[in-house]
Amino acid sequence: MPDECVDLIYLDPPFFSNRNYEVIWGDEAEVRSFQDRWEGGIHVYVSWMRDRMMQLRRLLKPTGSIYLHCDWHASHYLKVMMDDVFDRGNFLNNVVWLYGLGGSSDRYWPRKHDDILWYSKEKDKHHFQATRVAATSQRMKGESKKSPDYWDIPTINNMAKERLGYPTQKPEALLQQIIESSSRPGDVVLDPFAGCGTALVVAERLRRRWVGIDISPTAVELMRRRMGRIGSASISVVGMPTTVEDLRLLKPFEFQNWVINKFVGTHSPRKSGDMGIDGFSFFNRYPIQVKQSEKVGRNVVDNFETAIRRNGDTAGYIVSFSFTRDAREEVARARLSDGLNIKLVTVADLLIDVPDLEDAAASGGILFAEPPLIAPREADARPSAEELLNSALRDADSN
Repeated sequence: MPDECVDLIYLDPPFFSNRNYEVIWGDEAEVRSFQDRWEGGIHVYVSWMRDRMMQLRRLLKPTGSIYLHCDWHASHYLKVMMDDVFDRGNFLNNVVWLYGLGGSSDRYWPRKHDDILWYSKEKDKHHFQATRVAATSQRMKGESKKSPDYWDIPTINNMAKERLGYPTQKPEALLQQIIESSSRPGDVVLDPFAGCGTALVVAERLRRRWVGIDISPTAVELMRRRMGRIGSASISVVGMPTTVEDLRLLKPFEFQNWVINKFVGTHSPRKSGDMGIDGFSFFNRYPIQVKQSEKVGRNVVDNFETAIRRNGDTAGYIVSFSFTRDAREEVARARLSDGLNIKLVTVADLLIDVPDLEDAAASGGILFAEPPLIAPREADARPSAEELLNSALRDADSN
């Protein structure tokens, strides 16, 4: 990206919380596994953040602002780093987001807020238009006044319409407060850790231009679909995996997401257990098994035959980078002797189209249509973090 091309930056990067997240996103089409663990401790994390802040400063216009979303784990370290990168004199506010929900403790005051560090690029050149309180708790209900530097905006609850199931999704009201006060219509808003795209949705609604970046192809695809559904006219996607070699480099969950998305499918719910079924195709819900490996052999086909029968199906897909001769021979035997129609699909095949058992013929091709985003599953229908990790370890062992 060229120098000084962005008017406003908001970023909600991984916090230094030393947690892993393994989740099913609310549309059941994607699993996301990501982590914010930092070997080497806080100094490694701050150094990682500094490298990115140097690039973000380069992109920001002299009249621009940047909002860094963080929490108690590292906010004081990040403040010192930001003072260095953007200059201490350009620090404008430490905005406190009071989100309310969360646990309690009998050992310390309950943690109910995040910090948002706001800096300008050059002193006194930034745009600012004071806004009214975007959303408030009961104690401020009915008041109409300029927002202070603490924003009492409820977090997204399980019943919220905007909820997608993304574990760190922020409320649209929070992003509206930032974008509306620190940019103008037509300005460019950048979110370099865009996740599920909330900042982009709000920017679009407020008639700003926008750029969203994420390391996850799954997140980028979700953003593309979400922006398309709110009527964004022109969406350009850059950097998605387009070759077999690109796909080899994906993490296991991202690879599985990519495969099942190509089928416009859904991930296997928890109630199916561990039967070697990773997901189901869109039209007839045929089982899909995903192997991020080469030379998948007969044993995998044998096990998948059992899984198909136990699931009450007569057809299914196995996807990998390549298959052995005995795997293909077993597929032929199962078709002739047992009436099971198993399709062995290579990743190279999927880069062209979905091989036809029924889905491509029924939908007119994989890009014919996309299913609507549906409500999140109930908690007991989702695989646990332990189950997802064990699945990833088994795939790693098989490789």
